[in-house]
Amino acid sequence: MTSLISTLPGRSYTDPEVFAEEQARIFENLWFCAVKAEDLPKPGAFKTVQIGRESVIVVRGRDDRLRAFLNVCRHRGARLCVEDAGEVRRTIRCAYHAWSYDLDGRLAAAPNLAKMPDIDRAEYGLVPVHLREWLGYAWLCLAAEPPSFEETVTHSATERLGDPAAIERYHVDKLALGRRVVYDVRANWKLIVENFMECYHCATIHPELTAVLPEFAGGYAAQYYVGHGAEFAARAEGFTVDGSRGFGKLPDVSEDQDRRYYAITVKPQVFVNLVPDHVIVHRMFPMAVDRTVVECDWLYHPDVVASGADLSLSVELFHRVNEQDFDACERTQPGMSSRAYRAGGVLVPSEHHISLFHQWVNQRLRG
Repeated sequence: MTSLISTLPGRSYTDPEVFAEEQARIFENLWFCAVKAEDLPKPGAFKTVQIGRESVIVVRGRDDRLRAFLNVCRHRGARLCVEDAGEVRRTIRCAYHAWSYDLDGRLAAAPNLAKMPDIDRAEYGLVPVHLREWLGYAWLCLAAEPPSFEETVTHSATERLGDPAAIERYHVDKLALGRRVVYDVRANWKLIVENFMECYHCATIHPELTAVLPEFAGGYAAQYYVGHGAEFAARAEGFTVDGSRGFGKLPDVSEDQDRRYYAITVKPQVFVNLVPDHVIVHRMFPMAVDRTVVECDWLYHPDVVASGADLSLSVELFHRVNEQDFDACERTQPGMSSRAYRAGGVLVPSEHHISLFHQWVNQRLRG
């Protein structure tokens, strides 16, 4: 076996043309985890999200359904919602010429509309975006014909855990948001994916994590093995920054999943981290070739959040991991432009599985 295999070339992480192609062929064609459903609690609540080159509105309708639309007025193309989040009373109204749209996207009103009876209000409604809900999040796809959600999204959990029921036992869609931290990372999105997939760096930069998950100090990430969860250290009572007790196992988590950590990558932009008493979900929003916004949610049993329990020791562990990882990615980004990295770098055996991600990226870009 060859010990060292090649990575992607440096320009893959620095060339705006490559990034534009990724926006078009990856982020605008695949399912994209956009919004946590509970962030839109009542009719009229909306959030805007950037997917590739498009701004998208996600709004809860009067029928309590979530829907998504391109954030563009059908009249003259003005952006409808300029805020990141908010609430509309009855309609989504363009501030330019006052064209207004119902929460189901249909054109509701416009100046002198009564004098234009030939206008089809459905045809000139907002352009819809495909939406599916899974794990308590709204996943969007801009493609006219989206790929199978089961084959490209939910299959990722089965492929990693080896059992389609494994993730269901955490009932992620029923968990409540305990904490959210947003990180603005000055690095290409692929560097963040690669970092998350391997643990060759864990002994070097993650002392708190390896204290709780000692096998990570050996360099092999949990994702290296199908179905494997990293076992907690004997002294660790919970997945906390000091190894202290957490909040008790989630009700349906199996005994063989207890005291173990599992990590799932859902390409192209989601990481799911499963531990017995909570779940951590990362959503990446690639904004530029060298900038990625990451929203990280810590999810707990609703009773834990409602009780006002102190989540700080639980949150702090992975918050430190995030800061350590993102700092490493930011230190790596400048090297991608170096002539020393023109042909790329190398992967050692414990990182060889990252080459599957590189192959996937190349296949997507070739169409």
